[in-house]
Amino acid sequence: MKTVIFAVAALLCATMQIKAAETADKAWAETYPAIEKQIKVPEFRNKEYKLLDFGKRSNTEGYLYTELINRVIDRCSSEGGGKVVIPAGTWLTGPITLKSNVNLHLEEGATLLFTTDLKEYPLVRTRWEGMDCYNYQPMIYAYEQENIAITGKGTIDGGASRPNWWRMCGAVKYGWEEGITSQRIGRPILMEWNEKGVPVEQRKMGDGYGMRVQLVNPVKCKNVLIEDVTLLRSPFWVIHPLLCENLTVRGVHVENDGPNGDGCDPESCKNVLIENCYFDTGDDCIAIKSGRNRDGRIANIPTENAIVRNCRMKNGHGGVVVGSEISGGFKNLFVENCVMDSPELERVIRIKTNNCRGGVIENIFVRNVTVGQCKEAVLKINLVYEQREKCQRAFPPVVQNVFLENVTCQKSKFGVKIEGFPDICNIRNVEVKNCEFNNVTSGGNSITGMTEGIRFINLKINGKLCEEFPSNQ
Repeated sequence: MKTVIFAVAALLCATMQIKAAETADKAWAETYPAIEKQIKVPEFRNKEYKLLDFGKRSNTEGYLYTELINRVIDRCSSEGGGKVVIPAGTWLTGPITLKSNVNLHLEEGATLLFTTDLKEYPLVRTRWEGMDCYNYQPMIYAYEQENIAITGKGTIDGGASRPNWWRMCGAVKYGWEEGITSQRIGRPILMEWNEKGVPVEQRKMGDGYGMRVQLVNPVKCKNVLIEDVTLLRSPFWVIHPLLCENLTVRGVHVENDGPNGDGCDPESCKNVLIENCYFDTGDDCIAIKSGRNRDGRIANIPTENAIVRNCRMKNGHGGVVVGSEISGGFKNLFVENCVMDSPELERVIRIKTNNCRGGVIENIFVRNVTVGQCKEAVLKINLVYEQREKCQRAFPPVVQNVFLENVTCQKSKFGVKIEGFPDICNIRNVEVKNCEFNNVTSGGNSITGMTEGIRFINLKINGKLCEEFPSNQ
């Protein structure tokens, strides 16, 4: 009898492997190129609007070019679009508002340096950690625009440091002291407004709330390109496309070691390409999001169809991450040909969420990733993230269809680390195939909680093959 049971089980397992292989192969062969074909890069009228054709350099220390830059952008857009050219030199400015059909182009040697004077930042509609609100205007912002770009070999410098923006995170190590206005005030209030469903129009942050701004934040825009620029010292998330369609981030260089210093966080976006970029961050390098808790579930707009390829990641909490603000769900991520390496890179592929969120995260395909070292795990799936969060815990998320192939790592604590729920099986169909992880200091993988269909196929850890099916399945 036992022999028959084992034979049937083996047959079912083999069938599952075949179907999984077919799913992954078909996704790379068909879904991937179909997504790539949908992503439209904006095109612009062949006309240049050179900044100094519309104004002069000032000899006054601390002079802000905010009005000049925005006036030239407005004129370019109203006349049919083109390229607004920022010449070499440092240009101190307040927030910039991009308009349709405008390519904001920074020549090599040009730096947009943003003021730290909060009085220069009016309130606009955005999201802050996945929660809808009105907050200080992000440094480069666009709302409901089409065909916009930021390009060139210049630099966008948020000017953030411990004495100004970063201490507003409320952490002593970033310069916060008693009496400094910080997100310790605003963040719990916004989270309460979210849980109670307070209308967005009444969620006015700004002065007295201590909520930092994003560096680049296009909202509800279509056909967006960010290419070649260097982005430094953001107060908060660096690139935060929100509710956008057809987004290309190409060849950018991101360095930002401040708190919540995520590199690129597409949120509730459709058709995303991130390629040939460099990330060295104080938080996640790339983090895909879709709203937090009630706001994300009510909007119910997933991020879908994202490609990440040929990128390099140095420091960060994770290389390519899904979550944690992922209540609207996510589907279809393709990661390939990336290189990651740093003792301060904590994970390579990371999915983080909890039962405040809800949502379905599915169809994640990763191949040909080379890792020198990471601190914790090559793949981490965590459904019990941020257990101290105050929220209604009635929305367990689902993670399913995660495939890693040909991923190598030379040093980590774990190979695969999975933390599921103890009483509900919401992690399903995860396959790690033809991978090799060396110098794994824990000796192997760690799987806790209920899971279904976890498969290790030709996975070598410290030179030894892992079991195809872990013993706790």
